[in-house]
Amino acid sequence: MSQTYSPEFKQQIVQEAQDTQNATLVARRHQLSPSMVRRWVREAVKAAHHPHDLMSLVDENERLKKLLGEKDLQIAMLQDLLQKKGIRP
Repeated sequence: MSQTYSPEFKQQIVQEAQDTQNATLVARRHQLSPSMVRRWVREAVKAAHHPHDLMSLVDENERLKKLLGEKDLQIAMLQDLLQKKGIRP
């Protein structure tokens, strides 16, 4: 059976884990799963970031994906050209 924890309790656990830098110890102290405590901490950190920061990361990620796609296309074209010239890469 899954237990639901209040946001206040989660925040308390997250704060303790951040203060001690030891999610496993906090989990043991409160009879919780260490992975759940780490997940709560991760989610709290993610929620604390400003949407502007997140959007700039999303934009940067999209820019890098496009650049990578262009480079992959250039490599494929060069390999094709070498193959037509009879040169093995």
